[in-house]
Amino acid sequence: MSLLEFFQLKESPFSITIDNRFFFKSQQHAEALTRLKYAAENMKGLALVIGDIGTGKTTLATRFLEELETGEYEAALLIVLHAAVTSEWMLRKIALQMEIVTPHESKTDLLTQLSRRLEEVAESGKKAIVLIDEAQMLRSQELMEDFRGLLNIENNGRKLVTFVLFGLPELDQVLALDKPLHQRVAMRYELTALNSPGTEAYVNYRLRIAGGQKVIFKPETFSLICHYSKGIPRLINTICDNALLEGYLRKQDKIETALIHEVAEDLKLGRA
Repeated sequence: MSLLEFFQLKESPFSITIDNRFFFKSQQHAEALTRLKYAAENMKGLALVIGDIGTGKTTLATRFLEELETGEYEAALLIVLHAAVTSEWMLRKIALQMEIVTPHESKTDLLTQLSRRLEEVAESGKKAIVLIDEAQMLRSQELMEDFRGLLNIENNGRKLVTFVLFGLPELDQVLALDKPLHQRVAMRYELTALNSPGTEAYVNYRLRIAGGQKVIFKPETFSLICHYSKGIPRLINTICDNALLEGYLRKQDKIETALIHEVAEDLKLGRA
């Protein structure tokens, strides 16, 4: 009997891979989505979502992208993988996402191409939205100046592109590299950790999506899960995934507090 069969689940509830079916719309995530949609609909230019590691920024970004109607928006999501990103690389990536087939090598020509493409998008009745995840890695004043330059492009007093940047708290310092750009932040939202009731709702939601129909985690475990994870969804997933594995190995179909303590100790997450 497999782990999933043992707990009567159809799939793994605590996988760390991004799957929008498991998006837990907590109060703050629902509020963040509402604010982002407002920024997109009204072409506010520059919006930020700030949060510590594991608070769900990437999940929120992919969910937001999914909810943008393709008939209304020309939208793209870029994920920055390292801090050595050049201005030309970023502009080419944006150009490709904006369906510019052969972006120029020259930055000046690239900016001209992007300007024309943004005008075409606006003339077609759509709104151009560029989402950038892990934006705190863009530690370049030149890049910030390029963003500001693109935000300067307007048509009849309306901005032709809105950037939504997702990143760690140091993203504020990155934007401060170009003070005029920092002053153009039209919306800023900060994701925080879940509390104990939020942790319980989060865990039970994921179990339900995975096909669970019975109690697996005893009610008293959730305050401990919240404590050890500090309410960070990524760590909640790790703790719960390990707890299910230990429960399966011990043929214990109800996860109790003692098991959470053990798992947290194995993961070096501190003491209660």
